[in-house]
Amino acid sequence: MIFGAHVIVYSQDAAADRAFLRDVLGFSSVDAGHGWLIFALPPSEVAVHPAEQNGRHELYLLCDDLKAEISALGEKGVQCSEVHEERWGSITRIQLPGGGAVGLYQPKHPTALGLAR
Repeated sequence: MIFGAHVIVYSQDAAADRAFLRDVLGFSSVDAGHGWLIFALPPSEVAVHPAEQNGRHELYLLCDDLKAEISALGEKGVQCSEVHEERWGSITRIQLPGGGAVGLYQPKHPTALGLAR
C-alpha cells in the first residue's frame, strides 16, 4: 500500500536550502544520517499536466492567504516574485538560497488535501 510521497528538490547549495526549510519555513525534520535532513511536509496532492516532454516536475507550496504569507516571509528576509493571477490560483515563487525556486500559491480550485487515507 502506498502511504506517502517523497519529494526531492535538487540544489547547488543543499545545506543552505535545508537550513531555509528548517529555519525559515519551519518544517520539522529527521536526520537520515550525517546531517542529511528529511523534512515533513504539510498534506500534499499531485496533479498531472500535459507537456511536450516528460521529466519536468515542479514543487508548489499551498497557503490560504498569499498576501499574508508573502508578508510573513518578507519579514524573514525572503524574496518572492510578483504575484501572478491564474485561473487556478494566485501564485508567486520563493527564491531559495541555493539558487532555485519553489512555487507558493493560494488555490482557487477545490483541493484534494482532505481525501488522503
